[in-house]
Amino acid sequence: MLILFVEALSLYVITWGLWRTFRGRFFKSALDNIAGPPAKSFWTGVFPQVFNNNAWEFHKEMTAKYGSVIKLKALLGKNELFIFDPKALHHIFIKDQYIFEETAEFIQSNRVLFGEGLLGTLGDQHRKQRKMLNPVFSIAHMRNMVPTFYDITYKLRDAFSNKVKDGPQEIEVMNWMTRTALELIGQSGLGYSFDPLTEDAVPHPFSKAAKNIAPIIFKMRVAWALLLPPLSRIGPRKFRRFVVDILPWKNVRELRDIVDILYNTSVEIFESKKKALAEGDEALANQVGQGKDIMSILLRANMTASKEESLTRDELLGQMATLIFAAMDTTSSALTRLLYLLATHQDVQDKLRKEIKEAKEVEGGDLPYDKLVSLPYLDAICRETLRLHSPVTMASRTARQDVVLPLSNPIKGLDGQEIQEIFIPKNTNIHVGIMACNRNPELWGPDVLEWKPERWLEPLPDTLIGAHLPGIYSHLMTFIGGGRACIGFKFSQLEMKVVLLLLIESFRFSPTKDEIAWQMTGLTTPIVVGRKPEVPQLPLLVERVV
Repeated sequence: MLILFVEALSLYVITWGLWRTFRGRFFKSALDNIAGPPAKSFWTGVFPQVFNNNAWEFHKEMTAKYGSVIKLKALLGKNELFIFDPKALHHIFIKDQYIFEETAEFIQSNRVLFGEGLLGTLGDQHRKQRKMLNPVFSIAHMRNMVPTFYDITYKLRDAFSNKVKDGPQEIEVMNWMTRTALELIGQSGLGYSFDPLTEDAVPHPFSKAAKNIAPIIFKMRVAWALLLPPLSRIGPRKFRRFVVDILPWKNVRELRDIVDILYNTSVEIFESKKKALAEGDEALANQVGQGKDIMSILLRANMTASKEESLTRDELLGQMATLIFAAMDTTSSALTRLLYLLATHQDVQDKLRKEIKEAKEVEGGDLPYDKLVSLPYLDAICRETLRLHSPVTMASRTARQDVVLPLSNPIKGLDGQEIQEIFIPKNTNIHVGIMACNRNPELWGPDVLEWKPERWLEPLPDTLIGAHLPGIYSHLMTFIGGGRACIGFKFSQLEMKVVLLLLIESFRFSPTKDEIAWQMTGLTTPIVVGRKPEVPQLPLLVERVV
């Protein structure tokens, strides 16, 4: 059975590759006239250079040389585009957002991993889910979450205090930020506690599983991109599970086990929520989150929604794993980068600490929501970090039909002619340069690569304002825009500000002697150069503030 399956799979790949080659040789495309980096291999194109742990310099040189519209040779010679032109982005994310949808690989990946949540659906189903979830992420609900955020972060602060009670200590902060981010979304999102945030706590299986998703998929990214979309449509779910079970591929089996843990944990929490809702307010009050968490609110709203607007059980389960994954890794990546930047810029850290202490003296205790989000220097630090170091550097879309994409600034084709708009054939993949847009010197000025929180305390450049970028947050593409913009971007900012407030008030962070490198693995993560195994980590020297 396994041999037959492998033979069929091999035949599919060979046939598909020959068709790609034939079509590319004999049917020319408008994309052929666009400049881009040369491919080193027909089979893999420039993907090994673009999607690489250490692709920072390649991206910098590529965007400097080819500009805001770049042709990328993809797998088996396919033409794709890398774009960060402002007008093109407006069409991709706003005006023509239902033409430029998520790629088949992205949708099927998220369906396999998380089920029918926001990240795994398209069209009317996605819009229905978004409509149900939008009120849950309102500012009114954010205000209710602040006490929970403080309670969790005080546990983190206590853990750090215990570690440095006898003097400065080296602390691996990446692991602590990941644990904290999981507990923040666990309690406020699902009404469930994953981690007591103590030194000797045993990691929850869900935590270990969620942290391993991105590294495993990155290891098998070429096979994942080639095989997942077609294979996910073969036969019923039970048959696909049977195939996965018999495949002698370690990464696939590890991913299978991760999906099982995510699903089983989601079912456990879901059933507990349903039972508490059925038993009434007293039962909810006894749960973590006391019925004020995102899922409890969503379940109550779903019970009163019409049949057409309500979400199915599978859709509700899908939101749970989606919320955890989307909130945990991105927030922990941003927090880790923030602490690293503050450690390496002691003057900024001192100025922030002064702002926090003065605000708390005036308030006489913990800052409420409105005071917290309006601290100018804290806000500037968060904005500048999310600009220069967005946790996710690229987003992908595919054209569901032939479409013309206009540009803000014309480009010169390989034939020497000026191009003001591009004909995009159906099924063309587009890679949106989130980092490239946030670092565009034509919009931000010549100091674009400097980390300068002060730039947010003065008027932003007219070129940036006039570009009308479609980003939902602060003229940035970090959280993208349109109907698939990050629904929890305010939630994420609030988490970061509470954590920074309590940690910077209490501790001084300094760099160790280790050399730190940041990897471009879907989500940016730090490693210690020369330390094996090469796993995400950031050791910093931590001491009490006197």
